[in-house]
Amino acid sequence: MTEGELISFGLVAASGEARSQAFEALKAAREGDFAHAHELLDQAKSTFLEAHRQQTELLTREAQGTHVPVDVLLVHAQDHLMTSMLAQELIAELVNLYETKQDRTA
Repeated sequence: MTEGELISFGLVAASGEARSQAFEALKAAREGDFAHAHELLDQAKSTFLEAHRQQTELLTREAQGTHVPVDVLLVHAQDHLMTSMLAQELIAELVNLYETKQDRTA
């Protein structure tokens, strides 16, 4: 396996894990467990940072003149990264809405 493939798979794995943690947080919020929801969102952010670190490494290499070949796997990895980021942002807002709704009905 090439270094590029390893990085791509690392991006997919870390992004996917962060996305899963965010959706677990949404489920916890739906069930009214806001402390756990926030804990899961924090875990998602931490996991996502590993994916972001790998992406930054790729960008740094390119900026230093070491061309990174762009193949379907890397494009797929970048897609995972961006959808994970979007999911986390939207789910954080939904958790906030669930929490606000709970406060108003209590």
